[in-house]
Amino acid sequence: MRAWLTWFVCFSVRRPGLVLLIWTVLVAGSAVLASQRLGVTTDTDKLFSPSLAWKQQSHAMSAAFPQFDDLIVAVIDGNTPEQVQETAVALARDAALDHTHFTSASDPDSSPYYAREGMLFLPAATLEPLLDRIVDAQPFLGQLAADPTARGLFGAIGLIAVGVQQGPVDLSADTGSLEAFHEALQTEINGHGQPLSWQNLLIGAAGDLSGSYRFVLMHPKLNYGALEPGGKATAALRAIARSLPDVKAGAVRVRITGDVPLSDEEFASVAQGMEWGLLGSLLLVVLWLTLAVRSVRIIVPILITLVSGLLLTTGFAAAAVGTLNLISVAFAVLFVGIAVDFAIQFSVRFRESKHEGYNDGDSVVETAQRSGVQIMVAAAATSAGFLAFVPTNFSGVAQLGLIAGVGMLIAFAATLSLLPALLMKTKPPAEGAEIGFSWARPWDARIEGARGAVLGLFLGLAMTGLMAAPRITFDSDPLHTKNPNTEAMQTLADMMQNPVADPYTIDVLVHDQKQAEATAARLRQVPYVQTVLTEASFVPTDQTPKLALLGDTSSILAATLSPGNSGIPLTPAALRLAITSALKQLQKAALKLPLDSPLTLIAGDLKQLQNASDQRLMTMNSDLTRFLPTELDALRLALSAVPVTAADLPPEIKRDWEAPNGEARIQVVPVPGAREGNGLREFVAAVRQVAPNAGGSAVTIVASADTIIASFRQAAISAIIAIALILLATLRRVTDASLVMAPLLLSSVLTVLMMLMLGRGLNFANIIALPLLLGVGVSFNIYFVMNWRAGLILPLGSPTARAVMFSALTTGTSFGSLALSHHPGTASMGVLLLLSLASTLIATLWFVPALLAAVGKPGK
Repeated sequence: MRAWLTWFVCFSVRRPGLVLLIWTVLVAGSAVLASQRLGVTTDTDKLFSPSLAWKQQSHAMSAAFPQFDDLIVAVIDGNTPEQVQETAVALARDAALDHTHFTSASDPDSSPYYAREGMLFLPAATLEPLLDRIVDAQPFLGQLAADPTARGLFGAIGLIAVGVQQGPVDLSADTGSLEAFHEALQTEINGHGQPLSWQNLLIGAAGDLSGSYRFVLMHPKLNYGALEPGGKATAALRAIARSLPDVKAGAVRVRITGDVPLSDEEFASVAQGMEWGLLGSLLLVVLWLTLAVRSVRIIVPILITLVSGLLLTTGFAAAAVGTLNLISVAFAVLFVGIAVDFAIQFSVRFRESKHEGYNDGDSVVETAQRSGVQIMVAAAATSAGFLAFVPTNFSGVAQLGLIAGVGMLIAFAATLSLLPALLMKTKPPAEGAEIGFSWARPWDARIEGARGAVLGLFLGLAMTGLMAAPRITFDSDPLHTKNPNTEAMQTLADMMQNPVADPYTIDVLVHDQKQAEATAARLRQVPYVQTVLTEASFVPTDQTPKLALLGDTSSILAATLSPGNSGIPLTPAALRLAITSALKQLQKAALKLPLDSPLTLIAGDLKQLQNASDQRLMTMNSDLTRFLPTELDALRLALSAVPVTAADLPPEIKRDWEAPNGEARIQVVPVPGAREGNGLREFVAAVRQVAPNAGGSAVTIVASADTIIASFRQAAISAIIAIALILLATLRRVTDASLVMAPLLLSSVLTVLMMLMLGRGLNFANIIALPLLLGVGVSFNIYFVMNWRAGLILPLGSPTARAVMFSALTTGTSFGSLALSHHPGTASMGVLLLLSLASTLIATLWFVPALLAAVGKPGK
């Protein structure tokens, strides 16, 4: 191998112009190929093999119910439920009309079905007292129905006052409504009026079955070639929301979440600050190269070699995979971070030969003879570490492994062909100073003298790390790797307690609705299950007694709620007259009321309003009664509910639970505690005992975590075996191969120990850093062990130690900048890389010298 590599380098020395021409053509061709064929997809569905069982179940669910994929969800809340409802309806309408950015938009809660049958979904224990309260308010409602203006409202308040005058009246049931009137009048007096919620006054919280939030669902047109595929649609949605009146006024808030904005914000947070980070990293890399080789005539060839190797690797990626995924796109950072080690090793050894008096050509050849095999073995071992991921089911890392693995071989070829040719052209100056670390030579003697203690210390650390390794946790929740400060994440966090928006659900696909009900009945008995929904969940239960209650109430209130028409125009003068009349009645009733009674407070409000301007009075009328006619209509409709069956469900509801081919969907929502610890895994396991084909987000989280762990376990074992075989084939002695593998395994254990000490765990993002530990670690160890085989007994003072140190600094700069990322997952990967690199350096610079000293001189 040494003879072949020497010939290869000699060719570059003798024909540097030809070598540069060949590389120029290769790099130019790669650049053209990459520009024409290489793309990037941000589709996370491409990260795992489609042959996996859980992926096939997910695809089956998506095929049956595609409306639940790739969603933007607008979450709307505000001062009153009516304002929220109006905004939701308008937002869904305007988004549906925007065919440039959206394929569909809907407001599920605005279905006429819920408006008519909504009260049937209330428990009888809630419905009966609610209807009694509405009947008790019959005189009040009659006045409002006849005149749904502030004039009618003040007339109704006057009637209440008359009732108080005529005898004892229990106002406790109406205290909340009267206090709301008082607060509304106070805001009008203070000039900060806002619409009064008649839904809250008439039927209270029962009026909004989905809680305090309203959801509008949109399917955007996605561009997976962009960094944020849904970015344009999200921007268009924000523009629509800003144009709505109540949003402009600050009365309603529209926030955006959903899988599309969550992904887009994640990509944006990864890119945030990247330009400055790359610039700072580049400047530091140049600094380390300057300290390592001390000559711009060597730094420039190193940088050209790196860039050329990267472009050639990019061309290979274009030819081999065509489209990069969210993980494999990181191959460029990995290439630069690791391949720079080969160039630094070659250049430092080149300086050593120059220092010994060789001319440029002889120095290059001498460097190839001394370090060519070492660099080749390091490149082969590093490549094997990456290529071990290719057969795994984690497609994202498998693609990265293929590109980076071949890239290491390209980097090796560039180091032993392009770099020598460039050095022949730049003609670096002679070396007068010693290349190695002279200050480190005493440490060689000290470590050799204390080798037993040093080895004992590392043995103790290794045993501690092995025993502690099972305590390393793997966070399988991908939400924990996202930036929690983005709008989509903060909105999702607020939604967590709402079952409608719970992201940790399970979906089960069965043959038909009959099987769905049978399976749902069994699932409701499963631990960790809070709610099980099917199509039948949208058909009210116990309809007969509830309909009887509604029918009785409707017959009592039918005449009362009939829309009236006073025929008298509403004017400021008419409002003043109504205020004066109501005030007189309230003042008479005040003799029988406590001072803190809401009616007494309302009397004080009306007294202040008597002298209000005409404009103020008309504005007050608009605020107090804006939603009154609508809510009276809604009450009339709700009291006219009719018996319904599954056949009466509207198509938009049925489509969410029954596929066109008849298959039925079941949704299983976990109890809140299932999100903590191993609860989600146990929830999934329990549901799968009843429904083995269960899918959905909870199953995806658990199954993808299992796939990732299994893939890395398979790849780690394969990589270690492959590296061991390469070392055995090259070093030809088990002992020598073990001297390289031992510090590699030690650095892995030290990394685990450091992670535990810092309270760090593994997640979807930082686990990608593990193959780098194998690649970087094995390279450093190979250089020291092969130098030892060649008779070098003072490793820390050698040029190799200098190359290792500055290579580590360069690699650490390239990868360590990730730790400053705004994206938590990327930052955690940067931290793990730094810990791995630190562990590798400790093992290489302390453990390896002590180990080699203990072994003694190498055999022949």
